[in-house]
Amino acid sequence: MIDRLYYTDPTLLEFDARFVELASPANGRPGIVLDRTAFYPTSGGQLHDTGRLGGLRVVEVSESDDGRIVHWTEASDQPAATAIRSGAVLHGVVDAARRRDHMQQHTGQHLLSAVFIELFNAPTVSFHMGDASCTIDLDTKSLTDDQARSAEFRANEIVTGDVPVEIKFATAGEARGMGVRKIPSDVRDKLRLIEIKGHDLTACGGTHVSRTGQIGPILLRKIEKVKQGMRVEFVCGGRAIRSARRDFDTLTSSAALFSSNLFDVPEQIGKTLDELKAAGKRQQKTLEELAEYTAAGMLNDVPEEQGVRLVKRLYADRDLAFIKLLAQKLAQHPNVIALLGTTSNPAAVVFSQSPGQRFDMGALMKEGLARVGGRGGGSRDSAQGGVPAGVDLEGFLSSVAKTLK
Repeated sequence: MIDRLYYTDPTLLEFDARFVELASPANGRPGIVLDRTAFYPTSGGQLHDTGRLGGLRVVEVSESDDGRIVHWTEASDQPAATAIRSGAVLHGVVDAARRRDHMQQHTGQHLLSAVFIELFNAPTVSFHMGDASCTIDLDTKSLTDDQARSAEFRANEIVTGDVPVEIKFATAGEARGMGVRKIPSDVRDKLRLIEIKGHDLTACGGTHVSRTGQIGPILLRKIEKVKQGMRVEFVCGGRAIRSARRDFDTLTSSAALFSSNLFDVPEQIGKTLDELKAAGKRQQKTLEELAEYTAAGMLNDVPEEQGVRLVKRLYADRDLAFIKLLAQKLAQHPNVIALLGTTSNPAAVVFSQSPGQRFDMGALMKEGLARVGGRGGGSRDSAQGGVPAGVDLEGFLSSVAKTLK
């Protein structure tokens, strides 16, 4: 049975251990098994440690089904790892910054989970630690912004109280009598318990700080509804400071762009959005007037033949949105068929006809584009499609026009 040094002393960052065996390589990386380790393997929502083992770089740590902890090293370390003999003593060094970060995030999660129960009777059903932020999923149908802020404030109160965080061991029966928050269903040996004095007691195998003050600030970043309840994204300690700094820098830069006070940025953004919407409406109205004027002028120049006025036009300086609008305006007049195209990137074509015409624009579009490797379709009276680069659009429109005569 491997001796998990982090179980009793999460602050232990250097240790010596005996080499037991070399695990089968995974993704070309050799895996080293020791008789004891201070390296934490990925489990319980917490990420693994990294560091060095002898002269090898430990990039991942995992636990196998049979309880072995495997220290995965760089693929380039394969020759050196293969040369290690059974019983050899290796010196391990855990990455201190990564371990400290993980202890802050995981203890912060315990504290937040306890606070959400204390304030709103909302138990945690799952926890995930990412490289940038962490999440807990709460068994509750809703969580308001005000409730989230209340939980954040309460958790930080306990952080500044700097209460002890202790490791204890107990059987499942003993744990139930102690009021443990959550007891695993598959307990075989003694449970490892993490107690935040006066606030939380739960079973956990992860690494934690020794006092709440070491968690540092706790910042809730986002709340959202998920399948099993409400998800809360948060960061603690150094991550919270970096996140707050990034947010502040972003707001400061935004304020400079608006030439406004930092706290006026939301109002300025709201005003700008309103102005953009108003400008968009004015632009749309202008485009519609231009399309209507253009359509009328085009129809004056197109004689009616066999009861139909066929309009064929290719544009290089108009986009798809405009030719679609123009096609609609043309089709509002009686006995009109419009075949329009644009070479503006991306190249496209639009077909339309006045209601009651005998042709099928959707079928015409599909058949025509199939010949040139394009794709498109639509209804009987209106269709559009994309044209591959290199296609002679003028010739394409002319060939389609011939099929209508």
